[in-house]
Amino acid sequence: MRVLEFSHMIMGPSCGMILADLGADVVKVEPSPAGDNSRRLTGAAIGFFPTFNCNKRSIRADMKSPSGTALVRRLASSADVIVENFRPGAMEKLGLGYAALSGINPRLVYCSLIGMGATILNGARIGANCLVGANAW
Repeated sequence: MRVLEFSHMIMGPSCGMILADLGADVVKVEPSPAGDNSRRLTGAAIGFFPTFNCNKRSIRADMKSPSGTALVRRLASSADVIVENFRPGAMEKLGLGYAALSGINPRLVYCSLIGMGATILNGARIGANCLVGANAW
């Protein structure tokens, strides 16, 4: 099974890590040119990237450029699963949402991980762990 992962921080990378641990070929698509921001975390968070991105391959793509979106579309044409944890609507704005990619690959499973839900009330909010915990009260 080939998984394309578009994610950052913990939730999305954890999902991809578990799939990779179970034997999936996970390709993490990182923003170009600098890659995933968690690569540059320091202090107590310095281990986030290597911990949650083990057993994966990585590629960088500028998804805001025509060549970057073309690369992603080419990768998606042979993928089984897309996992993403960006803000609701972010992949659609890039032309890489479910409608666009399933048009290229109709058997594609598209998984959007959203920490605060996709409703109008919470959809624009970032789903960081501390925010989710604070809202539980």
